[in-house]
Formats: sequence, C-alpha cells, structure tokens
Amino acid sequence: MRIRAAVSAALASAGILLAGWQSGAHVAETGIAAATTSGTTSGTSSGPGAAGGNSSESSGSSSAGGSSGSTGSSGSAGAAAQAAGTFAGSVVQTRFGSVQVQITVKAGAVTDVTALQLTDDDRKSVQISNRAAPLLRAEVIKAQSAQVQTIGGATVTSDAYLSSLQAALDAANL
Repeated sequence: MRIRAAVSAALASAGILLAGWQSGAHVAETGIAAATTSGTTSGTSSGPGAAGGNSSESSGSSSAGGSSGSTGSSGSAGAAAQAAGTFAGSVVQTRFGSVQVQITVKAGAVTDVTALQLTDDDRKSVQISNRAAPLLRAEVIKAQSAQVQTIGGATVTSDAYLSSLQAALDAANL
C-alpha cells in the first residue's frame, strides 16, 4: 500500500507540473488561434493520471450539475475548425483535497479523460478514487459531456471531477 501511495504522489506531482506547463502552452495557443481566422487549438502533450480519493463520502448517487457540453461543429465547411488537442480543467478544491482532469479531443469529440489530480486525504480516499475515476471516465466518453451520474460512495470526488471536466470542455469549446 505504501508503494501505491508513493507512486500516486509522484504521478500527482507530475500531473501538477504538466498542468501548469500546459496552461501556459494553452494560453500561447489561444493567442495564436485568435490571431488567425481558421487556426485550431491544439495541446502538445498528455500526462499520466494520479491516483487519489476521498473518504467519508455519502453512499448514494445524485445527478451531476453544470451545463452540458456538445460535440461536433456547425456552420459552413471551412468556417471553423473542430477542436483538437488536450485541455486541462480547473483545479477544484474539496474538503478531501484537490481534483483536476484533462481531456483529449480529436475531431471535436472527447477521446480520453485523464485525472491529473484526485483527492488523497487517506487510504480510504485513495481506494474510493481508484474505483470512481475509471467509471467516471467511461461515462464521460460515452456521454461526451459532464452530464453523467455521480458515483455512489464517491459523491465529493464525482462532483469535483465533473466540475473540472466542464471547465475543460469549455476550454475546448465543446
């Protein structure tokens, strides 16, 4: 269990560094895209997910809040390029720690969701997040939005995950 915690901490640190670097790259790309009329926003890297979790959460399920994202593009051909690249969501603070996710977008569709940071207050938190993150990832990719059910027993992590995800979807204009 100690090895898992050490690996989780190392991955979380790498994720934080990657998110900071990517935020700077995203700002630079946004400036470049704004300067051209048909530029595409593209991230330059993806990072490993971090294991973590939260403890003492409720065991029921509830609906996730936030606005829904949509996929695809509208308008005439060539008028606007579809989003592509990686986009990091905002860091969401919970009573169990911070949560941040990153999405990978290809041709205007979410192809991957990576947890850059998950709550890791204690061992139980790590177990909860290790169970919830893959389930949330699969549901988000299937739904192509942040409008998915929270995971029972991981409500705090689910809500923070989906909030960060919505910020990433907004950054990708999805």
